Amino acid sequence: MSESLPDRVQLTDRLHVVATLLDTKDWPGFAATLTDDTLAYGRTGPADVVARVRSHLDVCGATQHLLGNIRIDLDGDTARTTSYFRAFHVGLGDRAGATYECLGEYRDQWRRGPSGWLLSGRVIDVRAEIGDRSVIAPR
Repeated sequence: MSESLPDRVQLTDRLHVVATLLDTKDWPGFAATLTDDTLAYGRTGPADVVARVRSHLDVCGATQHLLGNIRIDLDGDTARTTSYFRAFHVGLGDRAGATYECLGEYRDQWRRGPSGWLLSGRVIDVRAEIGDRSVIAPR
């Protein structure tokens, strides 16, 4: 366990960094966390993944993506993480006053690169939704 502890800490930090980048809508920063061949949010490659996420988050106001129950499976320079999420979204413009919240599980794949761990895949399993989903609907 002691040999993998630094990797576990780094992967947990990367999960938190990705969530923060989503909440701050730092799209260049988010793209920098992805591998060139990443498959996430139903898209492939950083440009398409970022465009997909932006189509949902640029149309809403503040968001907060909280993570918990993080599990990590290390295999050399690759890893899998599974974490619970709770994502809160505030309406913007004609949807001001509305909110949308979902919770579920992220199943992520990671690859170690020269700059550290990069997200190479993400599957989202939404288990519950509350509120107005149109808050994050692409326009």
